[in-house]
Amino acid sequence: MTSTAHPPELYIGLMSGTSLDGVDGVLVDFSGSALKVLGHATGGFSEAFRTELLALNTPGDNELHRAALAANTLARRYAEVVQTLLSQTGVAAHQVRAIGAHGQTVRHRPQEFDVAPGQAGGYTLQLNNPALLAENTGIDVVADFRTRDVAAGGQGAPLVPAFHRQVFGRAGQALAVLNIGGISNLSVLPASASAGMLGFDCGPGNALMDHWCQQHTGQPFDRDGAWAAQGQVNPALLARLAAEPFLHKPPPKSTGRDLFNPAWLAQQLASLPQVSPVDVQTTLTEFTARACSDCVTSYAFDSKVLIVCGGGALNRQLMLRLQQHLPQVAVASSEQHGLPPLEVEAAAFAWLARQTVLRLPGNLASVTGARGERVLGAVYPA
Repeated sequence: MTSTAHPPELYIGLMSGTSLDGVDGVLVDFSGSALKVLGHATGGFSEAFRTELLALNTPGDNELHRAALAANTLARRYAEVVQTLLSQTGVAAHQVRAIGAHGQTVRHRPQEFDVAPGQAGGYTLQLNNPALLAENTGIDVVADFRTRDVAAGGQGAPLVPAFHRQVFGRAGQALAVLNIGGISNLSVLPASASAGMLGFDCGPGNALMDHWCQQHTGQPFDRDGAWAAQGQVNPALLARLAAEPFLHKPPPKSTGRDLFNPAWLAQQLASLPQVSPVDVQTTLTEFTARACSDCVTSYAFDSKVLIVCGGGALNRQLMLRLQQHLPQVAVASSEQHGLPPLEVEAAAFAWLARQTVLRLPGNLASVTGARGERVLGAVYPA
C-alpha cells in the first residue's frame, strides 16, 4: 500500500520584537494541510544588551559601530536558539530548508520624506547579521523582509496579517487577530475570502507598560497585570496619551519605538500634577486596551471573535480591559485557537521565509499600502 504521507518541509522562524525581552524561535513543518510547530525555544537578553538595543532606537554617539556589534550579538543569540531547537527536536541542520530571521527594529520611518510623487523615500532598519547566522548554523537564512514592501511604497508593516489569514482564517466568519508585542497590530479577516484584508499598527502594546514597570519595580514586565490592577486610571494622563495624532490616522499605518518610547511618555507626564507610579501603570494598561479596542470597533466591527497573541495575551488585566471594552466580542488567547501566543510571530517569520524560498508574495497591498504584492526578503546561503 502506497503511503500518502508527505516528507517534512521544515523551516525555523526567529522573532525578537519591540518588547526587547529576548528571542522566540520555532521549528515548523509545513508539509501537511495545516502547519505544525515541532519545537519552541526562547533565549533571553542580558540587561546590558537590552539597554543597548533600546538606546539604539534613538540617535547616539558612535551608533553605527555600536549597531554593528549589537547585530553580531543578536545573530549569535539567534544561533543559540536555533541549536536549542535542533537539539530539542532531534532534527539535523541539513533537514531545515531555511531560517526566517526578522532582526531587531531600531528605526521604522517608511514615509520619512518624499523623493518624488509615487516614489518611496522612507526606510525601515532591523539590526541583524544574517550572514553570520548562516555561518554559525549551516542553514540558509532569509532576512530583511520589510524593505521590499517599503520600496514599493508600502509601510513595510505589519507583515503578519497574511500569516494570520493562513492560520486563523475561517470561511464565512469575520474575525480579527490582535498581536500585542511592544507595539500592537490588528489583522481584520473578512468573512469572504474575496474581500480585501486590512491590517495596521494600533499603537503601543507592552513597550510603555514594560518600561514603567522596569523603572519602578525592577521587574521586566507586569506579570498578569497584577501591579496595574492595584491602581486607578488617571483621567488627565489618559486624555493626553489618547490625543497622540498617530492613533487617529486611518490605515495603512505603522509605528514603533521611534514614537512610543520613554521620552514620549515623559513628555505626556510633564506639567501634570504628580501621578503615583501604580496609577501610571494602570493608566498605561488602560491606554493600550483602548487603543486596541477602538481599532476593533472602528475597523473590525462585524467580527465576533478577537484572537489575541503576543506577550500581551498573557497579561490578565489587559485581557480583562479588552473584554470590558468589547462586550459583543469573544476575546480569547490564540492558544484557544491552536497556536500559543508566544509562538505566533516566530511562526509567521518561518512562513515568510518559506514564501521567499518559493518566490511567493509575503505582503498584502491592502494592508501595507504597497503598489502590489511582492516577494519579500533576501536569502543568505549557508
